[in-house]
Amino acid sequence: MKKYAYNDITLLQYIFLINGMQVATGILSLPRVLAEKAGTDGWIAILIGWAFSTISGIFIVKTSARYPEDTLYDILIRLFGKIVGKALAVIYMIYFACYSCIILVNALLYLKGWLLPKTPDYIIIFLFSIPTFIVVRNGPRILGRYCELGFYMMIWVPVFFLIPLKEGGSWLPFFPLLKEGWKPVLAAVPTTIFTFLGFDIAFFLYPFLQKKQYAVHGFVIANTLTMLFYLFATLVCFAYFSPDSITEFNQPVLNLLKVIEFRFLERFDMILLAVYLIVVSTAWMPCIYCAVFCSSQLLGKQDHSSHLVVLLILIIGFIFWTHPSWNQSETWQQAISNAGLGLTYISPIILWLYSWVYEKYRQGGIH
Repeated sequence: MKKYAYNDITLLQYIFLINGMQVATGILSLPRVLAEKAGTDGWIAILIGWAFSTISGIFIVKTSARYPEDTLYDILIRLFGKIVGKALAVIYMIYFACYSCIILVNALLYLKGWLLPKTPDYIIIFLFSIPTFIVVRNGPRILGRYCELGFYMMIWVPVFFLIPLKEGGSWLPFFPLLKEGWKPVLAAVPTTIFTFLGFDIAFFLYPFLQKKQYAVHGFVIANTLTMLFYLFATLVCFAYFSPDSITEFNQPVLNLLKVIEFRFLERFDMILLAVYLIVVSTAWMPCIYCAVFCSSQLLGKQDHSSHLVVLLILIIGFIFWTHPSWNQSETWQQAISNAGLGLTYISPIILWLYSWVYEKYRQGGIH
């Protein structure tokens, strides 16, 4: 009998879980950050970031395929033994807990900046925690259904990005391509690291996937959906704003949508930001699940509900104590990006190589 049969997820849920964990608040400021680094050639950095994340993700799936019934925790114990394996699992647990906290902080700051400036920080995070507990405590299957529903609910959003282009915008600043060479573009690539983070959830999802033979295909589709969304939003922002003016807006995507007005609705950006919280929640919920899954496995518990409550209380307490600002958020985000570079991009390749050597040595020992 399969170890995780009761929590099977479909291929679509697998795709939308990976895509949902990647697409969060990073898109709102991404065009500005890319423009600061590489001007209108910044969109090329998204393609390079997509290539790197796809390669690392394939290594994740290939490593998981060697041990189809094992999650990341089980693989680490199998390859490195209990002491080292558990120590590495603790590192991943802390990483996912901090990453989910950063996403929640960003969502909080956007919500306070645009919709609820007078509401206390901890109240907003507490309200976020209620649906988070309800969804996450039920495991990957419910998480997958939630992410799939969230994707279908928000699939109409990109259409509205095209409305401002009717009134203005030009594609001329894009040409000639690579105006200042490859150096600025390559300098902008690290900024895409944070926006593509999250695909390492494939380590946790693989044992639950029903059709494991399509795991690589599903991952590539999920990562490509993320890339297309980022690329589309960035190109539209670059076309609408001039190369100089886009750097003056902290969140050019929201400023772009602020232009949209209907006879029956003026502040469309407010409505979209409120609805976009569904998309952001599909990032922090799976991330919190990965953190509490690691902690429950470390303590040998099957039910992670109590761990989930503790983590949410810790996050609320952290927000209450620190009252985070935009500058603090950017500092923490940079730290998580640096950690993600090692844990999400580099370690899967090392883990795959180590597992290959381990299997060769084990088979040699048997014979």
